[in-house]
Amino acid sequence: MGTLRDLQYALQEKIEELRQRDALIDELELELDQKDDLIQRLQNELDKYRSVVKPASGKHSPSLPAGTVHEQQRTKRQAISAEPTAFDIKDLSHVTLPFYPKSPQSKELIKEAILDNDFMKNLELSQIQEIVDCMYPVEYGKESCIIKEGDVGSLVYVMEEGKVEVTKEGVKLCTMGPGKVFGELAILYNCTRTATVKTLANVKLWAIDRQCFQTIMMRTGLIKHAEYMEFLKSVPTFQNLSEEILSKLADVLEETYYEDGEYIIRQGARGDTFFIISKGKVNVTREESSNEEASFLRTLGKGDWFGEKALQGEDVRTANVIAAEAVTCLVIDRDSFKHLIGGLEDVSNKAYEDAEAKAKYEAESAFFSNLKLCDFNIIDTLGVGGFGRVELVQLKSEESKTFAMKILKKRHIVDTRQQEHIRSEKQIMQEAHSDFIVRLYRTFKDSKYLYMLMEACLGGELWTILRDRYKEDNIKRGSFDDATTRFYTACVVEAFAYLHSKGIIYRDLKPENLILDHRGYAKLVDFGFAKKIGFGKKTWTFCGTPEYVAPEIILNKGHDISADYWSLGILMYELLTGSPPFSGPDPMKTYNIILRGIDMIEFPKKITKNAANLIKKLCRDNPSERLGNLKNGVKDIQKHKWFEGFNWEGLRKGTSTPPIVSSVTSPTDTSNFDSFPEDNDDPPPDDNSGWDADF
Repeated sequence: MGTLRDLQYALQEKIEELRQRDALIDELELELDQKDDLIQRLQNELDKYRSVVKPASGKHSPSLPAGTVHEQQRTKRQAISAEPTAFDIKDLSHVTLPFYPKSPQSKELIKEAILDNDFMKNLELSQIQEIVDCMYPVEYGKESCIIKEGDVGSLVYVMEEGKVEVTKEGVKLCTMGPGKVFGELAILYNCTRTATVKTLANVKLWAIDRQCFQTIMMRTGLIKHAEYMEFLKSVPTFQNLSEEILSKLADVLEETYYEDGEYIIRQGARGDTFFIISKGKVNVTREESSNEEASFLRTLGKGDWFGEKALQGEDVRTANVIAAEAVTCLVIDRDSFKHLIGGLEDVSNKAYEDAEAKAKYEAESAFFSNLKLCDFNIIDTLGVGGFGRVELVQLKSEESKTFAMKILKKRHIVDTRQQEHIRSEKQIMQEAHSDFIVRLYRTFKDSKYLYMLMEACLGGELWTILRDRYKEDNIKRGSFDDATTRFYTACVVEAFAYLHSKGIIYRDLKPENLILDHRGYAKLVDFGFAKKIGFGKKTWTFCGTPEYVAPEIILNKGHDISADYWSLGILMYELLTGSPPFSGPDPMKTYNIILRGIDMIEFPKKITKNAANLIKKLCRDNPSERLGNLKNGVKDIQKHKWFEGFNWEGLRKGTSTPPIVSSVTSPTDTSNFDSFPEDNDDPPPDDNSGWDADF
């Protein structure tokens, strides 16, 4: 046994060993930081070198060795839009779904496969049952190709017998046997298959197509919503509420089940919930004193309600309510009720458009109506996408006046069935008079193209600025600090307040669609997915960029302006960290991560407590609970702690100093944009369909 001195000496040795280890860790961390910084700088240079250089451009482009292959290292995210639904929504409840008989074993296998699938397990049991009924049998022989990578698909399969192999780009991913779902992305929207599925033996499958699946999803939600609305309209407490508020209440109602004899409400207890019976009967009883047996008052059935006084604050229950059989109730609590009674009526259009502004816009309209396509010179390309290009153009008669001209290929619009979206984009943008939305002055067309003459914002795209950030002053490349993020988020909040006050949903928020003007203020651009839906109404077309899509869009429940507030939370997270919170290797995996919810995401330490709180309140799974979609509308966001001290008035008046001001030396300076090659594609004309008559 050692002496105390020996033990002290051993302890000192251990302490010194730990100190040296800590010092080594510090050295290695510093070295890692330096290497990380070097990698980031080199990556940034690589991004610039790999951007496609247009020789004729006046931009400063690095000279590359002969034979270098130009490729865009970081591609912008492509938004997705499904084709419009085949049915009129009003007729959906009358559509007869196909039915294919199955053995009890087959039904159980399909149901279990769906419940085992990351995406389809999120569906309601009634929807799963209808999907089981609608699935039809398919058989393939050995070494057959069921799905081919790159092909466009519309079917999802459940395997009952056999075995298949899944490959991607020739590399084997896995083999699958009975009881598995595959191909599910195709039932969300028209997309190319991301992998190949080949049979290893004879297989028996069950299949359902996208149209049938979406009919089931939409119909379930619509029928339920209509029932809830009818129930709410029959309650005197709610009869003076607007259709919009009733619609929100219908969305927030929760189904609760009670067994025969179960107490739903107990006399004397405190409660804050209101109940509407949607199925079954209840008995109402009252005890006059504690010694007496409860006396029967009445029986309530489907469509009846009880507990409404709890919504007004009187929370001591005055009677018992007991299930007289199995009962289903629609339940709403006082907090949800209080949050929802209000809405958009306090956001007035007058705040944005006064008489003076109206006169200005009328004069502006008169000026642009006299211009022709030949009155402009093309200066340079500002952007390129699947739709076509955006060119900076200059007015020949007044060279100080430049504009952004969006040029869309008519044939591409027809091929992708985006005619309605283009019409909607034109109408919404021409009527949008907000300092936080890019202006559309007028449109032109010829046999091959549509042209949209817009305000030129030469400060560059927020996406490009985010991409090119260096690690300076402890600002990590690819992300912004709290104050910078707050400014751009506030710009979007103002744009949304304007659009939503007009009943317009935007649906494609992301850094790629925010552009800075010469002052450094951010504006929304690209209204291809925007839609006027009115108030208290929903829309069903799958739209958006995968990482930004709200859960109700993925589950085809119908969506409204609350989907925009979800995307605002995602934008905040991406600006603060450099990447969105929900992201997977392919769209389906991204959607499955989204459906798990924001609470499953571990927030990095750099996101402050208040920022995290706001993001989580914007990204609530239930649209009726999202900040921005409650009683006080957008004011709830503006008054949130994260915005404490922010000068909203200065932002609206344009007197606030933006965090980033890009150098814009002249109306023709395009140095804040990437370089692009010349467009050598000559699309075929589209003169005969007549869909662009009002363009």
